[in-house]
Amino acid sequence: MKFLLLGATGAVGRAVLRQLLADDAVTAVIAPTRRPLTPAPKLTNPLTDFAALPGEGDIWQADAVVSALGTTQKIAGSRDAFRRVDLDLVIATAAAARRAGSASLAVVSSVGAASRSPSFYLRTKGEMEAALRALGYPSLTIVRPSMIDARRDPPRGLEEWGTKAFRLFAPLIPARYRAVTPEQIARTLIAAARAAAPGVRVIESEDIG
Repeated sequence: MKFLLLGATGAVGRAVLRQLLADDAVTAVIAPTRRPLTPAPKLTNPLTDFAALPGEGDIWQADAVVSALGTTQKIAGSRDAFRRVDLDLVIATAAAARRAGSASLAVVSSVGAASRSPSFYLRTKGEMEAALRALGYPSLTIVRPSMIDARRDPPRGLEEWGTKAFRLFAPLIPARYRAVTPEQIARTLIAAARAAAPGVRVIESEDIG
């Protein structure tokens, strides 16, 4: 099975890549990135200018797509720049893969995502989900993690603080809001993309793993 992985350099994307490359049932992984990844068997790593995204070509041709694209407003520098990644780029890449024939997409969103949320972040994620539904994938899985328990480079201050607090108080926190690891999210994304269940499925944080 051939996978297209979007967002391979982030915490979740790196976990997805490791698991795909270790999976004997996966024959090939296409992972477009801005900077080169460590070479590996089965991995094709086209260096890509996402600001001038190619709309067609072999880069998009895969049996299943996993999208782990995402940034923060702090890293992006502004709300508009954040939306260009977490909304526009997610949709543009998913649309290109759909045009190339991909039938199954699994994507990372967020717990609480809603297009009418008062939170800018959650509203953007909700808009992303709505736009993905409109692309017509025969199989679409939206994975909504809560806090992601990961060591990031560079560290994300608020998220890092929040993760430590979540670990400390985990027994008292409702399951939906407990931190999950990149490895757990990766397993869920891969399993969903591979299964390609018809229709739209939303996996909430308490069911990730």
